[in-house]
Amino acid sequence: MTKPLLIVGSDTGVGKTVLTAALAAYWLTYRDRNASPNTPSTSLGIYKPLQSGEGDREFYNQTFNLSQTLAEITPLYFETPIAPAIAAHKEGKPIDLGLIWQQFQKLQQQKECLLVESMGGLGSPITDEYIVADLARDWALEAILVVPVRLGAISQAIANAALANLQKVKLRGIVLSCSQVYTTEEIEQLAPPQMISRLASVPVLGILPYVNDLSDISQLSLAASELDIERILI
Repeated sequence: MTKPLLIVGSDTGVGKTVLTAALAAYWLTYRDRNASPNTPSTSLGIYKPLQSGEGDREFYNQTFNLSQTLAEITPLYFETPIAPAIAAHKEGKPIDLGLIWQQFQKLQQQKECLLVESMGGLGSPITDEYIVADLARDWALEAILVVPVRLGAISQAIANAALANLQKVKLRGIVLSCSQVYTTEEIEQLAPPQMISRLASVPVLGILPYVNDLSDISQLSLAASELDIERILI
């Protein structure tokens, strides 16, 4: 059984969902001992505690044959596609931290591999006084930080690593995510892995290549295989 893994981004739209999907595809392809195309996986769990607007939970439900309902993937759902803490105010609904904790515990007991996708980054608000880093600390979750290959990647990685250290969140590592096809030279110019690892004091566990078809399990699992997977899924 692997440890539950939190996947957070250095910003929004940086590739958290792609990495989560790639790791899920890798698990189903290479690690799920009872994998079957026609049978929902009982060993893999994907969890996004809060979501605003349609998106990730629907994507996971459509892409993977999971033994989870939409409500089990995401127990707190808001119609308005803005930050959950703001959407909750707008819709007059409470943020029930107890509910999302109970569902996490349930999945943790049931699943061999549990991937938890964050709502944004470590500094993203869950309530007016509670951020994702607080949740990671309180749930004792180790995290992978997804940083996009683009200008600003170095400072984003350093700032998020500093927040993780301040909040006593263990970063298992950083994954650099490509939103398009880049050459090795371009990656070195935009997001040099060795410099990021040295300055953030966190290992870079690989570069997630661009995946042009997120519904293709083989593409996703192949992308995950380019990472230091043994240090990610531990």
